[in-house]
Amino acid sequence: MGIISWIILGLLAGAIAKMLLPGRNPGGLLGTTLIGVAGAFVGGLLSARFLDRPVEEDFFDLYTWGAAIAGSLVLLIGYRSLAGNSSE
Repeated sequence: MGIISWIILGLLAGAIAKMLLPGRNPGGLLGTTLIGVAGAFVGGLLSARFLDRPVEEDFFDLYTWGAAIAGSLVLLIGYRSLAGNSSE
């Protein structure tokens, strides 16, 4: 996948992760994109390392999307625990 594909995947994975977690989420569009791209990277890394299933190069692979969303959820929970409570 190219860099544009990773940004689109990250934006969508971050948005889906924000929809799955109830409550107020810190960060706007840029924060969502960064969390999603980083989550896609973390999800792919963890998937390859612990599940012995590397992420495919195909943009429309469901496993790639699942790893990206799962990684985004992990990072969003961590981000909310660090930054979410300090702004209230």
